[in-house]
Order: sequence, then C-alpha cells, then structure tokens
Amino acid sequence: MSPFSSDADPRSLDRRRFLHGAGLGFGGIALQSMLTQDSFGAGRSLRIDGRSQFAPKAKNVIWLFMRGGVSHMESFDPKPMLTKYGGKTIAETPYADVQDPERLKNVRVVVVNDANGQQRNVIYPLQVGYKKYGESGVEVSDWFPHIGNCIDDISVIRSMWTTDDNHGAQIQFHSGKHRLDPPAPTIGAWVTYGLGSLNDNLPQFVSMGPRFFDKSDGHYLGPAYDSVKLKVDLDNPLDFAKPAGDLTHEEQRRSFDLVGRLNRLAARQYPDDSALEARIKSYELAFRMQTEVPDVINFDTESEATKKLYGLDQKETKPFGEQLLAARRMSERGVRFIQIMHGGGAAGAWDQHSKLKEKHSELAMQVDKPIAGLLKDLKQRGQLEETLVVFATEFGRTPGTQGSDGRDHHPYGFSVWMAGGGIKGGVVHGATDELGFHAVANPHYVTDIHATILHQLGLHSHTLEVPGHKRLDQDFGSVIGEVIA
Repeated sequence: MSPFSSDADPRSLDRRRFLHGAGLGFGGIALQSMLTQDSFGAGRSLRIDGRSQFAPKAKNVIWLFMRGGVSHMESFDPKPMLTKYGGKTIAETPYADVQDPERLKNVRVVVVNDANGQQRNVIYPLQVGYKKYGESGVEVSDWFPHIGNCIDDISVIRSMWTTDDNHGAQIQFHSGKHRLDPPAPTIGAWVTYGLGSLNDNLPQFVSMGPRFFDKSDGHYLGPAYDSVKLKVDLDNPLDFAKPAGDLTHEEQRRSFDLVGRLNRLAARQYPDDSALEARIKSYELAFRMQTEVPDVINFDTESEATKKLYGLDQKETKPFGEQLLAARRMSERGVRFIQIMHGGGAAGAWDQHSKLKEKHSELAMQVDKPIAGLLKDLKQRGQLEETLVVFATEFGRTPGTQGSDGRDHHPYGFSVWMAGGGIKGGVVHGATDELGFHAVANPHYVTDIHATILHQLGLHSHTLEVPGHKRLDQDFGSVIGEVIA
C-alpha cells in the first residue's frame, strides 16, 4: 500500500507526520533518495532493485537541455540552401513541395511584408557559417567550435520531431506527453525508478538550472522520483539543507540519534510498518548529505587547468561551466541522473523570434566551451565510457523568417546529440530536407531518445510500467540502434 493512499493506516499517518516534522526540514529531501530503495516507494514490486536487466554500457546520464528552441540550422544541421534562396518564398525554390497542405496543416505560417507591402513567407538565410570537424567531417556551426572539436565522440541525430509547437514541448521532450495530456514521469524519473541509486550519500536524481513549466518529475511514480534541485552555491547548495537555528554539527548528530532511537522504539511496537525503517534511513542520509553535497560543489581540489577547461576563467562561460564541473563530480560519485537546464525566462532564452544572430551567438558562447570541457574531462578520466551525455532542446526554428531577424518555433525537424556511454562517435543519423523543414530520413519522436538512454543503462523501456497507467508504444519509444557502438 502506498503511504499516500487515502486508506492507509491512520496510526501510521500520524507517526509519519510526527517523524516528518522531527527531521529538521531536511529529511524530506533525503527521503526522495531513500524511498526508491525501500518498500515505501511507489511501484516497488516492479522495480529492478538497482540492477540492470542486461549488461549496461552506461552507469549514469548528464542531460543538457537548452530551453527555448535551438536553431538546428545554425547549430548541428547547417543548411546552405537557406542562404542561396534567402529572401525568396519557399514556392520560388526547387523545394516547394515542403509546403504540401497535408504536411503543413499544423504549421504556424509566418509572413513578412515585402517592399510592395505584400505578405510573403520568405526564407531566412543562415546567420552563421559552418565547417566540417574531426576525422568524421561532420558539419557544425561556427557558433559551436569547441563542441565541433569533439564531434568524433558525438552522434548527431538530425531527424527529431515532436507535436507541441509551443514551449510546453519542454514537458513533451522530458516525458513524451503533450502538455494537455495527464502528467507523466520524466526520463530522469524513469531512470531512477528502474535503477535506483549508486551512492547512499547523495541524491540519485539532481536538477540544476531554470524550470518554469513542469517542476515535477515523478508524477504517478510518486514524489520519491522527483529530482532534487541543487545550486552551485557553497553557502546554500540545497534548499532546506541547513537546520533551523544555530546548531553545531555535534548538536545535529545528537538530534538525529534521538530521532533514530524514537524510530526504533516505534518499530518494535509496530513491526509491520515498513515506512519507519525507510524514515530511519532517510535521516541518516540527511546527515551525510549535509557534508557530501557541499563537497561536490567545492572545486578547491580541482586543478587550474581543469577549471579553465570548463571556462571558469571567463565570465561568459563560468556560470554554466560551474554546473558542468559539478555534474562531472556528481557523476563520478554515482549520482544516477544529472539534469541541467540552460536558458532563463518562462519560454527559455533560446527562443529567438527576433535578433536570432545576436542572441544565439551569445548563448552558444555560454555553453560551447563548458560542454566541450565536460566531454574532454570525462574522456581523459575514463568516465566518458560509462557516462552518457545528451544535448537536447524542445524543438528547432523555422527556415522562414519571423519579423526581420528571427525564427519561429519548429517541431517538425530538429537536432539533438548524444555522446559517451556506448554511443558511436562521429556519426550523423537521420536528416531533414534541404531547407531544414521536415525530418525526412529516419524520423524519431522524442521518446526514442528516452528508449536509447534506458537501453544504454541496461533497461528495456517497455518493462517500466505502473498498474493503472496505460502507456502507448510511442510513450515507450524505440531504441536508435544506428548510434549505438
């Protein structure tokens, strides 16, 4: 029986309320990690108990999500035809068939006024150059030169699609469900539901950066599978991590010991209450996390060369670089899923309906060097082999112009990439048409990324089910075998 069920034992609920209040405000956070290892967790009978179903190629995931919609054509799917036919309508190009009414029935048509005051949907030229990188010769935008230099370790998937043409697509990319559908668990929640923790001193699922649409992950799996929000802030890395009042470390230790003794007395009186044992463990974890979490984001032991690799020596790259260095330190300590969001604001900073060249170049500068630094650092430490890095965004941008210098939302074809964790390097899979309009070769819905991640971790996506919550084949996704080494 779930502890949140309305027909749970009232005596148990009373004890749980008491114990929750006795934990100095931090036990609830720690409990998120502990619940998945105890019968207190939702769907416990379906759990894999920390064991993969088959030999995994990865142990953990670093998930990098660019909020707002990165232009695929000005990042990892350059389209020279945009420049060749810039200023023309699509009908005036050899690619007029991309405007087939059936294919365009859900597309938001964007128009501008020409010199004669006539409205025309015109092609917006590429706003940046590109070149081939590495031995593989994969084309990458000049806004991402550092990632370009790592392309031989990366599989670029240029044929993603989704169905939400607004920023609820952020929810859809993480959960596979449209914003108007009932809420569903995110990929991070499914990973931790299936595999549990690798480190009893840290949360199993951490999130950093801004979230504005759906701030929960577990949903019907339960709050045990929500991410724990972490900040790179030595004074306050984790909300509610500090006890109320001015307590010394020893006073805290005595307080936790007292709660532990009370718990064990109650456990003898109520031997069938499995929640008590989970709560005992959660307070022990809470005490350990107060030391362990600050240590993860304390970079004093890192060399100056490593800090520079992540761009900590430059104001533009330092904020994101610190998060990625913390992510590497968490991954090597066994945090299972590290989710990092980039791009503030409700929609996300990458949402350039105007001034695309100015804003995209600025944002790319913030993330390019730190991401490349993460890949290089993981590789030189031998961690890239078992750490799966994913670069994603909710959709691409339109080939046509919006206003005079922007691009609109575009869910019909865009790019993501994956590296490490048994993923091939120097590979391009799938394609959009010559204008970047539609995914035309090997199209993949967003949950195909989820299925591929789970596969690399040693899990079959179809086995992760919960009674009473029907999932469709599209929800489970299909493994993208072409990018797996």
